[in-house]
Amino acid sequence: MTVPGVERSEVLGLAASAEKNSEHPLGTAIVRAAQEENIALQPLENFASVPGRGIEGMVGLTHVLLGNAAFMAERSVDVAALGADVDRFAEDGKTPMFIARDGTAIGVIAVADVVKESSARAIKTLHDMGIEVAMITGDNRRTAEAIGRQVGIDRVLAEVLPQDKALEVKKLQAAGRRVAMVGDGINDAPALAQADVGIAIGNGTDVAIESADIVLMKSDLMDVPTAIQLSKATIRNIRQNLFWAFGYNTLGIPIAAGLLYAFGGPKLNPMIGAAAMSLSSVSVLTNALRLRGFKPRK
Repeated sequence: MTVPGVERSEVLGLAASAEKNSEHPLGTAIVRAAQEENIALQPLENFASVPGRGIEGMVGLTHVLLGNAAFMAERSVDVAALGADVDRFAEDGKTPMFIARDGTAIGVIAVADVVKESSARAIKTLHDMGIEVAMITGDNRRTAEAIGRQVGIDRVLAEVLPQDKALEVKKLQAAGRRVAMVGDGINDAPALAQADVGIAIGNGTDVAIESADIVLMKSDLMDVPTAIQLSKATIRNIRQNLFWAFGYNTLGIPIAAGLLYAFGGPKLNPMIGAAAMSLSSVSVLTNALRLRGFKPRK
């Protein structure tokens, strides 16, 4: 959407030129849209990124600002003329990105992360497991709440600056919650490290993967409840093995040492004792191998 007198192609061209070196998904989407419309990108100089706000730079001789409403307010750019459309975009779950040319707002670009069908199913599965789901995002509140309603998220923490994501995780922990954080970006790394369990998406950034405890090989949120279910099955299996090994040895070692003989019983043949000890190891290994047949509950 543009202000009167400004062409759509100009807005998209300036935005794509400013974002052409960006690795952010929203910036990549803008560049791809410009390329699909065969809009030529101009040279970019003096590029600067403001985390959680937006970017700026010189596109040719034009000073370009691209970011959220808070970024525009900080730079004294009036975006009131675009307000009605911005609210509509946000209600539809789209992220509005304002663009200003030489200090004057000329348009807004709505970018949306398409919600995968598996995301809603993953959240429903987590709910069925008794797990509360929260979303921490830098998007504006209306957009975040719209997405939250689409997929059934319990708690939405919106307009959170990148450096404050770990702080939000700390707040949840201080309230007595055990937190598993799922993320894939550079900004998620501190929160992944702070969480009780950090889960990184396989196609995420290297720093997110390094900060996480678990890395999912596919970009499918259904793997999150699967990982939790597998972890619980593994712990259950370990406890079973410890119980049977402890009980087995508690009975077997005294008998091997001659406990029965001390009370008039037979001596235990060493070969029988060795076979019994091997059987203990085989039983533990066999029980552990049952995990190969693990199937997640959908």
